[in-house]
Amino acid sequence: MSAPRNERPFGDVLELVGWTPLVRLNRVTEGIRTPVYGKAEFMNPGGSVKDRIGVAIVDAAESRGLLRPGGTIVEATSGNTGLALAMVAAIRGYRCIFTMPDKMSLEKVKLLRAFGAEVVITPAAVTADHPDHYVNRALTIVEETPGAFFANQFHNRDNTEAHYLTTGPEVWKQTEGGVTHFVAGAGTGGTISGTARYLKERNGEVRVIGVDPEGSVLSGFYSTGEVGKSEPYMVEGLGNDQIPGTLDIEYLDEYRRVSDRDAFTMARRLAGEEGLFVGGSTGLIVHAALEVAREVSDPDACVVAILCDWGERYLTKQYDDEWMRNNGFLTRKRSTVAEMAASKLEQLPQLLTVTPATPVRVAISTISTHNVSQLPVVVGGECVGSVTERRLMSAVLADRAALAADVGSVMGKPYPVVDEHADGEAATRLLTGGAQAVLIRSNGALHGILTRHDLVRSLAAAP
Repeated sequence: MSAPRNERPFGDVLELVGWTPLVRLNRVTEGIRTPVYGKAEFMNPGGSVKDRIGVAIVDAAESRGLLRPGGTIVEATSGNTGLALAMVAAIRGYRCIFTMPDKMSLEKVKLLRAFGAEVVITPAAVTADHPDHYVNRALTIVEETPGAFFANQFHNRDNTEAHYLTTGPEVWKQTEGGVTHFVAGAGTGGTISGTARYLKERNGEVRVIGVDPEGSVLSGFYSTGEVGKSEPYMVEGLGNDQIPGTLDIEYLDEYRRVSDRDAFTMARRLAGEEGLFVGGSTGLIVHAALEVAREVSDPDACVVAILCDWGERYLTKQYDDEWMRNNGFLTRKRSTVAEMAASKLEQLPQLLTVTPATPVRVAISTISTHNVSQLPVVVGGECVGSVTERRLMSAVLADRAALAADVGSVMGKPYPVVDEHADGEAATRLLTGGAQAVLIRSNGALHGILTRHDLVRSLAAAP
């Protein structure tokens, strides 16, 4: 049995911030000799690493007289800092207004509003100097709101100090001073800067690796000292289009860049293989941490990566297959024609067919008995025509004598035939191009059938 936790009661939820667990990664590190641990910041009460700075920033503002009873907290946020501040505001009675770029998940907006925050959505695709940029909109709100305090996470040094005082000491103690590599991203830079400063004061040999989404300017600035042009990216909470005042690059030993695809793929792997339900920023960091661990290849080393936030706030994004496909991060699994046929809900014992000489009465009985809507007309193993329930009934309603007529007198066009090993897309193209059904050939013989109805059900059930 694990050691007992939380043996004493707490005064309020804010006392639960910090001392998050350090968890070893096992399956995603298969084949890697270096141990990799995740600092589970999603286990803070607000579900993210930003809980640490939410409390610290408000405490400091109150002590300096910048935030008074009845005041308003204003912040530009990708969601998590806003949530941390909203949690504090709910307990201490402050109003809060947050600006957020429109690329952020709907779950984050709903979470903020659930805590009573007012949320102003701004366009993500604007330059840093544009008045609608989410930071500039926040500054305008501060100017227009009496008693407002701007949390200013991107330039507030209380952000960095919070991690120097809490995250750094926790990592050091939890690894018993054995941490050799610390991997984190930077949105504001507070987490990586404050933690790195503490760890390097304890051991100057600890290497600190920053991780940046492709499109952010931070890694380029680290390498060249120049602020380049940012490009759109979809990972939330990390990276920036300008250099924050809370990023102390002198404590970083290197910077790595990771694509949106790799970030989201790793986040989904962490959920499916490690039971760690995390956001895309965590996937980005862990992807880089595994690269580092693979290169170090030392069982005596110790890589620690920040697991930033809880994955439930991304259910409509990286954990939604359709969103992933629409954005090019996930491709639909290709199926053969045989696999598509095998997935049909109703499996008939054999391919049902009729010949041109079959009486219409018998064809209608076959359709009714087996609850199918059409039949191929086959002679000598080849499809020479087709009949549908609709075509047969129309013939009979026009002339009841048609019941005794041969199928050949009322049949329509033959169905196209595809090999069972063909790509399922071949059958899809035929069915969406006008064919009512497609016959499947196996080992030279007609073996099965796919209909438009089968196709619709297949697409609806596809992952």
